[in-house]
Amino acid sequence: MATIKRRSDRGNRWEVRYRDPDGKQRARLFDRKVDAERFAATTEADMLRGTYIAPLAGRTTFGEYAESWLRSRVHRPSTAASVECGLRVHAIPFFGNRPLGAIRHSEVQGWVRGRSEVLSPGTVENVYRIVSAVFRSAVKDRLVAVNPCEDVTLPRRPHVEVIPPTVDEVWTLVDAMPPRYRIAGVLAAGAGLRQGEALGLTVDRVDFLRRQLRVDRQLSTPDRGEPAFAPPKSQASVRTVPLADVVLEALSGHLAQFPAGPDGLIVTYIDGRPVRRNRAGAMWRQSVARAGLPTAFRYHDLRHHFASALIAGGCSVKVVQRALGHASARETLDTYGHMWPDSDDLTRWAIDERLGRSCAPNVHRATP
Repeated sequence: MATIKRRSDRGNRWEVRYRDPDGKQRARLFDRKVDAERFAATTEADMLRGTYIAPLAGRTTFGEYAESWLRSRVHRPSTAASVECGLRVHAIPFFGNRPLGAIRHSEVQGWVRGRSEVLSPGTVENVYRIVSAVFRSAVKDRLVAVNPCEDVTLPRRPHVEVIPPTVDEVWTLVDAMPPRYRIAGVLAAGAGLRQGEALGLTVDRVDFLRRQLRVDRQLSTPDRGEPAFAPPKSQASVRTVPLADVVLEALSGHLAQFPAGPDGLIVTYIDGRPVRRNRAGAMWRQSVARAGLPTAFRYHDLRHHFASALIAGGCSVKVVQRALGHASARETLDTYGHMWPDSDDLTRWAIDERLGRSCAPNVHRATP
């Protein structure tokens, strides 16, 4: 309970004394008794609700708190590096020296607008989410009362329809890749593997007898430190992928020419070491240029080809979702929904299949 007492030794001012949730004795002086009573009532209510904020808590700077927040997060090395870069490059220069409690909603909105002038909408959203996560943690630590990132308007992402590469483009690109890395392209276009999943695939995850492979990890290659196996992108990414003959033959041919590395890795440097993402990226760009394809052609576009092949083959949304390792069918539809035939196409096809074959020859016969 807060106590209110008139202090003659403090100029007849009113003193409110109370213990905060950490048990620390605190005091505050007021000129009027009504103000002291209002403060005492509000403070007691905040402590009961668990929303009490210590008077000096908000003076911790954003930069100091963001650094401690980052150290406490449980992130994969690649994710930690991305989050650290987002804070260091895009947030700390603007908010680093500012007290947490002094950063206003309007300032965050202005920062988002400024970043949107030099960054893509997707990058702005990613960096914004990092900053918002820092403030959410600060609210839970009772350093600030509210998250100033709430209800901030983000730049709208333009909708870009996925246009998968053609079969000719896929093989042209694979042929342009260095021979020992071509299997990575086949695994993307023929099995839908992400780059980290392809680089981390080992022989023991391929079942040649059952014609399938198991994706339950990926290769993490941080800027600092040695490459290591890490969990896949999400729990939904753990999956078993059926392998077509073309992929099985490519795997068999690759392993016959380039034996697996010490850890069983299928894609390796010539000395058997794991392939780092930055080296794979450089090799990819060189291969795209040799193939005469647009510079914007990405490794991920080969996954789009895999998805389009499944859809063209009549696979359902759930089948495509599982094969790609998407977290939900909505993610699959948001990306590839335009590739499925619409209701009009299905209606025409259904009638043609039912009536076209049995009745078409008699349609033009004269009625007796």
